[in-house]
Amino acid sequence: MRIARLICSLLLVPGLLAIPVQSRAQVAVGISVRIGPPVLPVYVQPICPEPGYIWVPGYWAYGPDGYFWVPGTWVFPPEVGLLWTPGYWGWEDGFYVWYPGYWGPEVGFYGGINYGFGYTGVGFFGGYWRGGAYYYNRAVTNVDVTVVRNTYNTTVINNNTTINRVSFNGGPGGITARPTSRETAAARQQHVSMTSEQTQHQQVAGSNRASLASVNHGRPNVAATPRPGEFKGRGEAAPGRGAHPNRPPENRMETSRPGNPPADRGRGYEDRPPSARPPNAAPVNPRLEQKQQREMERLRQQHDAERQKVERQHAQEQQRLDRQRPNQQRQEQLQRRQQQQREQMNQRHDQQAQKLQERQQREAQRQQEKERKGGRPPGR
Repeated sequence: MRIARLICSLLLVPGLLAIPVQSRAQVAVGISVRIGPPVLPVYVQPICPEPGYIWVPGYWAYGPDGYFWVPGTWVFPPEVGLLWTPGYWGWEDGFYVWYPGYWGPEVGFYGGINYGFGYTGVGFFGGYWRGGAYYYNRAVTNVDVTVVRNTYNTTVINNNTTINRVSFNGGPGGITARPTSRETAAARQQHVSMTSEQTQHQQVAGSNRASLASVNHGRPNVAATPRPGEFKGRGEAAPGRGAHPNRPPENRMETSRPGNPPADRGRGYEDRPPSARPPNAAPVNPRLEQKQQREMERLRQQHDAERQKVERQHAQEQQRLDRQRPNQQRQEQLQRRQQQQREQMNQRHDQQAQKLQERQQREAQRQQEKERKGGRPPGR
């Protein structure tokens, strides 16, 4: 028995040495899953509660009952000068393995996942530290300038026109990004693991059945919270739409630490954070607004019903395949096909929601023009 253990240990050593530095430093022991996580939900970022808080995007964690959503939240860093590198799921030897996030002086590799709000997949463009103070980029983060004074406004443009909400790196349908030399260097720097507030935040999410992907079908009711552990129904996942509230245009060519914040220009609706931007600048007729809300709710229910039907079909397909004891190639083929079906469905939902919003906007503009010509105040 001792000899067998020794042989196993010797066989494991070369394998561990072959794992990249980033993987060895960040991999979470014991968390490996056969099935990949759902796509990232679309949601609105809550307003920053006070200066010094840094946005930690939401992610899919895994527990005894499967994947569950840990809402994005504003977190106070453990030390001044530290930034958050989000965790991510990666493909390793036929399994999806979780690489936990960490605090460090620079943002490292997080799988190329586009978490939004400044996390484009490479680097971070939501803010930076200077002189012990944290400055917020209002173009991609939701801050109240009367509360948070250290702000700047740098538009972040995404040169990739394909909207991608995939939440894992590698494997069938996954992101193909690899660490840059700068990200590799950042992985070697001293790190601080997530704070006790973050840990408790994840535990609360894991104890809530509504957070389970098997229950919410990838659309958690609470997708984001203003502070860790505050599950009060804010930041609900929105129905798919072309603009994607948590996918502002982003430019990976910009640096995450500009030398000086740009001048604070006057702002219109076009450069406000999505959650602070009203759908229409002018008042809308209450009856028309209620009608449009009912239309959006009906569309959302249709999308939910279709999503549930597709997930049931996928579960049945997986069960049938499991009974046949498939090899890895057949498992990958099934996962790839199912992932493509989900992406096509989400894209179709996005297009439908965008068309409905455009039609409703035209309808509201016609109503406002009609009321203006009739000499009545809008909304009466």
